Amino acid sequence: MKSVSKTYAHRGRMVKALDNVTLEIERGDYVSIVGPSGSGKSTFLLTFGGMLSPASGTVCVDGQSLYELSPEKRATLRREKIGFVFQTFNLVPYLTALENVQIPLFLARLGDAEQKRRAAALLERMGLGDRLDHKPSELSVGQQQRVALARMLANDPPVILADEPTGNLDPETSEAILGFLQELNDEGRTLVMVTHDMNAAGKAKRTLRLVDGTIADGPNAASQLVASMKGDA
Repeated sequence: MKSVSKTYAHRGRMVKALDNVTLEIERGDYVSIVGPSGSGKSTFLLTFGGMLSPASGTVCVDGQSLYELSPEKRATLRREKIGFVFQTFNLVPYLTALENVQIPLFLARLGDAEQKRRAAALLERMGLGDRLDHKPSELSVGQQQRVALARMLANDPPVILADEPTGNLDPETSEAILGFLQELNDEGRTLVMVTHDMNAAGKAKRTLRLVDGTIADGPNAASQLVASMKGDA
């Protein structure tokens, strides 16, 4: 990101979600982004992932300026290089676990047999080999997150963006999901995670503190956030 700003109109006034943010994330890095509600974390992630155009500035992934691409080419880049994990999972309720994981493979125009083979293998890796035909309503919250992770991995993305990936999970399941994300980073994937959970943030190689649209980088970012939140209280 270089000099990236994003402004919203809210109740008659302008709010800066991102304020002249400049940041470089190296290939293979694992970055957590922490900050109070409304600080711009989700806007940061969506802008970085090519889903929300900034008001000004440039966003480059692997040398390509995302918002100088046509919408079609930007969508292709996202599909090939970026995997998203959301707190709400965004599973299609009337599709099975297998069919949900097949969606990005279908969009990539793989044959049906190859779609099913790869989707089943990913669900097996998630420990859901016996849940292929279950719909989201027939799965626990933790199992639904595992299906979402399998779907995210379908096209083997080198960059993973996670928005509160443990926000709806119990502590044991959260630790399992964080362990899996660590495995993905160990495989060489770049991981950027937005979280309110200081335990989750501590798993990353470095932490960014985002407050009022501005960003701070460094080993003390998480502790500075906790101190500021205590001060607000």
